[in-house]
Amino acid sequence: MAYEAIESKFIATPEKGEVSSILIRPDNAKWILILGHGSGTNMQSSTLQTISERLADIDIATFRYQFPYMERGGGGRESEAVALQTVRSAAAAAYQAAPELSILVGGHSYSGRMSSMSVAKAPIEHVKGLVFFAFPLHPSGKEGTERAEHLSDVTIPMLFLSGTRDKLAKLELLEPVCERLGDKVTLHLIDTADHGFKTLKRSRKSDEDVFVEMARVLREWLETSLD
Repeated sequence: MAYEAIESKFIATPEKGEVSSILIRPDNAKWILILGHGSGTNMQSSTLQTISERLADIDIATFRYQFPYMERGGGGRESEAVALQTVRSAAAAAYQAAPELSILVGGHSYSGRMSSMSVAKAPIEHVKGLVFFAFPLHPSGKEGTERAEHLSDVTIPMLFLSGTRDKLAKLELLEPVCERLGDKVTLHLIDTADHGFKTLKRSRKSDEDVFVEMARVLREWLETSLD
């Protein structure tokens, strides 16, 4: 199903200026997810577009946005401070666009990590939960858990949607991290999915589309953990 996409801009940081955003808001939405992109993609990637549409199918709005480096067309990422402030600015812009909706923040890979780092430093006003689409626990081939250390400072519920073939989040590392974080974390493993949510159709146990699955699980998490 096609949905109306409302494009706008907001100030990411005073020094970096405006970045673009896309709001998709179903008529019966109660929640809005501020949805960032991966490090090498943008808000118009097929992954983010599909996530937004499947969430709209179940009445969850999305507010996609660009980081400043991608607004300029790619190249080197700016400082961590700029990225963390951009997350906070996106949340403020989403609240201004739809103040009656409850807010979640997160994204695919890089933006999910930047979202959690921002929340860990200081709560973001109106944000009630974090959603990670393939949290990048470690670089490919450099396994470790240092990127998760800040998560212990996050006080709101977190949902991890992670593929069993994700080379940036080995299960033998991710599962203990989530266990240590306790009740504030929900981990959902997506059978045979990699970091970009490509699955192995022949060996995948479920016939459910991977993006439909993630939307369903997010809705169930909202109903059990946040509603």
